[in-house]
Amino acid sequence: MKLKPLFLFLLIVYGAIYSGFSQETQQKVSRDTLQIDEAAPLSRRHYSEDFKEAYNSDAYQYETTSKPNGWFARFKAWLIDLVGRLFAIENQVEAGRLTTIISRVFYFLVVLAVIYFIVKAVLNKEGRWVFGKRSDKKTIQFEDVESNIYKTDFNTLIAEATATKNYRLAIRYYYLWLLKELSEKEFIEYDVEKTNSDYFNELQNEELKSKFSYASYLYNYIWYGEFSIQAEQYNTASNRFENFIKNIKK
Repeated sequence: MKLKPLFLFLLIVYGAIYSGFSQETQQKVSRDTLQIDEAAPLSRRHYSEDFKEAYNSDAYQYETTSKPNGWFARFKAWLIDLVGRLFAIENQVEAGRLTTIISRVFYFLVVLAVIYFIVKAVLNKEGRWVFGKRSDKKTIQFEDVESNIYKTDFNTLIAEATATKNYRLAIRYYYLWLLKELSEKEFIEYDVEKTNSDYFNELQNEELKSKFSYASYLYNYIWYGEFSIQAEQYNTASNRFENFIKNIKK
């Protein structure tokens, strides 16, 4: 019975020693396995400066500025600014619209001018079309006659053309002969580059203008028409030209 208290005392001492040994062992193991970073943490200020420097290079710049590219874009911007200043328009959108309208009108006038000069060139060349085609193959002879109407024997040329039934060419000679007589009488001033309309506007006498208008109609219809005419049609037209020329010579 006396051994029982002694046993309990020994049991309590053993438990205390074991508990202390277990805690010391666990702390030692934790210190051996856990690595502690003892470096001082970076401040917020230092981190922000590093961040800005790292992302401040050109490689990280994604914003672009739109600028007029090319001479036409720069010219258009200048033109819009000019129109805005001329018409006191402060709104760039309204100035741009007005500039567009003015540009379209200008382009339209340019096209009309080009068409006018092309048509006039065709008429002045008396049958020379845009690609060099003429209403007859005897180009050199026609040009020689045009340049030397005051030295040309039209009676002979007309007789030769009529003999070969080249009635269109004969009417061509009649018309040049008519221009020669009008020029010698100083009703018109002959020029190879002039058109029928130019000569018509130079005439002051109303009777001459009426007869010349009909003669020009016959000439344009037969020469530029590029179709064959019969002897009867030719005789009617040639009589008109001869009567007109005779009246001028009086």
